[in-house]
Amino acid sequence: MMTADVSCQQCRRRVRNGASYTFRPRGGAAGIAKCLRCALRHWPMLRRSLIAGAVVGTALTALNQGDAILSGQLAGALAWKIPLTYCVPFLVATYGALSNSRN
Repeated sequence: MMTADVSCQQCRRRVRNGASYTFRPRGGAAGIAKCLRCALRHWPMLRRSLIAGAVVGTALTALNQGDAILSGQLAGALAWKIPLTYCVPFLVATYGALSNSRN
């Protein structure tokens, strides 16, 4: 089975079929094909991922580290645990959006 190459509609790079990502613009117009580099910089997707990361990260931080934060006894380990708590839901939301838009 032959696969046709497509071009990223943002940077015009050629990408293999199956390695491009399609995003629907507002208004129900035809989808926009993007390469991985341009897809990772797609602002509407990033905005949704940032919101998901902020909401879920805050809830997880409150659940997991809330007692340490409220008591004022901030250990050095929290300096890397709390940022990772926000990064994980951001990465999961981004991966889900990219998986859903993959051609």
